[in-house]
Amino acid sequence: MPEMQTIPDLIEAADAGSVAIAAPDREPMTYGDLRRLMMRTVDALNDFGIGRNDRVAIVLPNGPEMATAFLTVAAGATTAPLNPAYRAEEFEFYMTDLRAKALIVGEGDDSPAIDVAQELQVPVFRLATDASGPAGNFSLLAEGGLARTDRAASTGYAALSDTALVLHTSGTTSRPKIVPLSHGNICMSARHIDRTLQLSHEDRCLNIMPLFHIHGLIAAVLSSMAAGGSVFCTPGFNALRFFSWLEEANPTWYTAVPTMHQAILTRAERNKEIIEKVKLRFIRSSSSSLPPQVMKALEETFGCPVIESYGMTEASHQMASNPLPPRPRKPGSVGIAAGPEIAIMGEDGTLLEPGSVGEIVIRGPNVTRGYEANPEANAQAFTEDGWFRTGDQGVMDADGYLTITGRLKEIINRGGEKVSPREVDDVLMDHPAVQQVVTFAMPHKMLGEEVAAAVVLREDQQATEQEIRDFAAQRLADFKVPRRIVFLEEIPKGATGKLQRIGLAERLGLSE
Repeated sequence: MPEMQTIPDLIEAADAGSVAIAAPDREPMTYGDLRRLMMRTVDALNDFGIGRNDRVAIVLPNGPEMATAFLTVAAGATTAPLNPAYRAEEFEFYMTDLRAKALIVGEGDDSPAIDVAQELQVPVFRLATDASGPAGNFSLLAEGGLARTDRAASTGYAALSDTALVLHTSGTTSRPKIVPLSHGNICMSARHIDRTLQLSHEDRCLNIMPLFHIHGLIAAVLSSMAAGGSVFCTPGFNALRFFSWLEEANPTWYTAVPTMHQAILTRAERNKEIIEKVKLRFIRSSSSSLPPQVMKALEETFGCPVIESYGMTEASHQMASNPLPPRPRKPGSVGIAAGPEIAIMGEDGTLLEPGSVGEIVIRGPNVTRGYEANPEANAQAFTEDGWFRTGDQGVMDADGYLTITGRLKEIINRGGEKVSPREVDDVLMDHPAVQQVVTFAMPHKMLGEEVAAAVVLREDQQATEQEIRDFAAQRLADFKVPRRIVFLEEIPKGATGKLQRIGLAERLGLSE
């Protein structure tokens, strides 16, 4: 097989007659179909003056067209997927910051991104779907009589070093930073996932992750393309529809964040027949820590291994992963290095021995070359010898298995005593009445920060704040026991389904 360094390489390497993209109630798209769509899309963009490394903002709902738009636009330009739920002010910030050269929206869409693009004099293309054709097929229509210009200066398919994808960091504690990822970065990451999961052309991924985020784009879509397999593209996560999609897609695996897995488990009992009929080879979890209790429940329910992985945008997603059986999976660990080099670094910049707690650092061909136009952030994030500081705190055991002990910015400093929110989460999840928990820092006049936890109880279960605190006190040092327990019907989540720690005390109006 030829070296697959770009998205066109991945798509060209697969068997033309094999299914690439599938979707509910649609005919599938083959790799031959996808190649023809890729050629048409790149030619159309080139005709309107958009070529390699020109940035195209994409605002589309989840589904097969979002997947194929990502693949085919990136084949000859730079994709910038944006969350369709953004408001006008957010679209203005991101499109300006990205210096978008075009915007792609759905044919009948009335997204505020359209008005923003017109104000910024950014050309708008409507993506017209072909309901009678294969899933993901589309045509690009120029909005408002947009005239064809001179062809792009740099036409045709992208090269290894061209930027395929630009995303912003979450910006939870600072201004969002632009992360440019080259074809070499993302294709290498896709191949890492391919190897870790031993994917083949026979595998089909059920995608429920949003496709404006690195997890869905690389772990579900691009890794499937790297293996010559297929991805079944849903309209987005819906626990009520998950099992009907599972039955229709008949996938060999799916990937999700822990909150999605938990929601799936709540409906598993009434869908035993489908679970029995659809034999998953494995389930993947990433983007935030998977409670060991949830891992155990998933494996018991679906009768297959759960593979927890560790990724981030700056690494084109995957950095570490638990391996498939018969190699050991360690609950609570995100596994062994599965792509880039991984080490633990001390505050003085030295690399630490196994068993020592420090900052997780990485380096390798899937890691971004640096934040765009942000020398200060790059100076803080990259060491002189090329290590990227992830901002996560962790420890590596003698076998090379990595455990994340917390996000450095999320570690609770209670009067000088450092508390890992994840450690408290894992203890509280053992309480029989607790369905979900997130531990977070609460402002305190004397100590600076105090430990608090938001809890969602299981259906038909009850517990008081004191009961949960007493439970925690039997298993944790006194300074780690939450001083406040807040019961919620639902814990606030980010756009990708991650539970939100930072800013939660403020949102809930908590302080002491």
